[in-house]
Amino acid sequence: MNNLKNLMALVALTLATTFACAQQPGSATSTPAAPAYKAKSPKLDRAQLDALLAKPDEVVIIDVRRPDELTAIGGFPVYLSIQSKELEKSTAFIPKDRAVVTVSNHAGRAGRAADLLAAKGFKVAGAVGAQDYEAEGGTLAKIAPPAPKQAAAGQAPATTH
Repeated sequence: MNNLKNLMALVALTLATTFACAQQPGSATSTPAAPAYKAKSPKLDRAQLDALLAKPDEVVIIDVRRPDELTAIGGFPVYLSIQSKELEKSTAFIPKDRAVVTVSNHAGRAGRAADLLAAKGFKVAGAVGAQDYEAEGGTLAKIAPPAPKQAAAGQAPATTH
């Protein structure tokens, strides 16, 4: 009976601690962590990517994120933008004579994309997370959508209703 009481007290304490941590802003449980990296292709850190970027004629960056992620988070100054769902049918546009680095926010999609390209015979250097790169001190290029076009002289401006 004592063991049962001890077990119940331990469970209650564990639940209370978990609930208390979840209620605290900034606690580890209040912000979802990036999922564990599972790809076969290496996940590159900032130093490894910077070394590859130092030889721009030998590398191609393929960003597999959606356009809204690129504008909200930023990216690298030169890259091919091929969303992950379009990658397999877009391989003809990827140069085979360069090392390939794939990019997503935390390298999850980038790792899967890198593995796909490696299986198709591309020289894959690895995958990188843009937000991870920035957290390690790297600088991302902020991408802004183009400003709306102004009406040409003599034309009435567009109105919205």
